[in-house]
Amino acid sequence: MTAQVTEYRGRLPLSLVVALLAMLAPFTIDTYLPSFPDIASELVATPLQMQQTMSIYLLAFACATLFHGPLSDSFGRRNMAVAALLLYTLSSIGCALALTIEQLIAMRIGQGLAASAGLVIGRAMIRDCYHGPAAQRVMARMMLIFAVAPALAPVVGGLLHDAFGWRAIFWFLAALGLLLAALLLLGSSETHPPERRQSIHPLVVGRAYLAALVSGRFMGLAFTFALIFGGFFLYVAGAPHIIYQHLGLGVNDFWLLFVPLVGGVVAGSFTAGRLTGQLPPQHIVWGAFALMVVAGVLNLLQATLLAATPFTVIAPAALYLMGMSIAMPNLSLMGLECFPKNRGLASAMQSFTQMGMAALVVGLISPWVVPHLPWLALTMVGLNGAALLLWWGVRLDPARGGRENWAP
Repeated sequence: MTAQVTEYRGRLPLSLVVALLAMLAPFTIDTYLPSFPDIASELVATPLQMQQTMSIYLLAFACATLFHGPLSDSFGRRNMAVAALLLYTLSSIGCALALTIEQLIAMRIGQGLAASAGLVIGRAMIRDCYHGPAAQRVMARMMLIFAVAPALAPVVGGLLHDAFGWRAIFWFLAALGLLLAALLLLGSSETHPPERRQSIHPLVVGRAYLAALVSGRFMGLAFTFALIFGGFFLYVAGAPHIIYQHLGLGVNDFWLLFVPLVGGVVAGSFTAGRLTGQLPPQHIVWGAFALMVVAGVLNLLQATLLAATPFTVIAPAALYLMGMSIAMPNLSLMGLECFPKNRGLASAMQSFTQMGMAALVVGLISPWVVPHLPWLALTMVGLNGAALLLWWGVRLDPARGGRENWAP
């Protein structure tokens, strides 16, 4: 059965709209990383409290995804995205005006609650308008645009920090949220028409979430990507320690970490787009895992045998990210196909597991492993290995056939 799709009529390409929505999350995470020491000094914050500005943001991000999906299924994608962007703008202003670390953490919660809408709604918008290989191509194109954000964010943050101080970073994020809301209103169209909308009644939503939770295939795909993402996010969470301690670099050197990582995303997204239609999606995922395994082994070898340099530390992580970017569009779209009538909800569950894993990495794992490069590399290998085992189980699921013949 071929799923229904909606004709997109916006002035801006859908891949650009979705990328702009999704890039808000990495900007909110990466832009303020160069300012960690100065924020801690001015607000008299402990290292744990500074870590909480990220981990609590991610926890709020993960929890909010569970609401954005059903709300967008009921009220429309664009309406919910604009409302979330306005909340994001207000929360960013609150961060800029914070006088204590507790106030900053509270406003970061607001940022997380709002920024999560972009990731959830963006994925659902793609699946509203495309299916099969076309959806894969648009998702890969979106990733190419989205990849600019993690490289640009810390560079912008470092420049703003040097010129105006750390508070300017949050004023910039407030302006970015307002600009994206305006672009969405003026340049996009609704992709989820009224006749396809779902009830927001708690019992209806609860039954839909229960169906997702008991779907072994869907949850297996969601956690496979979450574990892969966790292996990468170790390096985002540990960026200040990697730059300042392991590599002995300064506030304007974060690009040395993020530009190569983004290069891996670009290469992976380009490869995923070229492979679409040439190979079955599950074969592409196997190839992506092969690349990530090689990257993990190289990372472990360099961490234990070689001196820490920007090349030795960052190059294996960039290779890993290339593999992750090849796997991501296929894993995400296969998961969305499990619930074609509740794509917003399915996207919400995917985002919840992904960002929940990121919050776990930042709050519980990163503080223990980041100070030691061999432990950091070993943890990446362990998370990727767990993802590979889970993917193997999903592949053996007798119900693996999707509605649109994703399985070969």
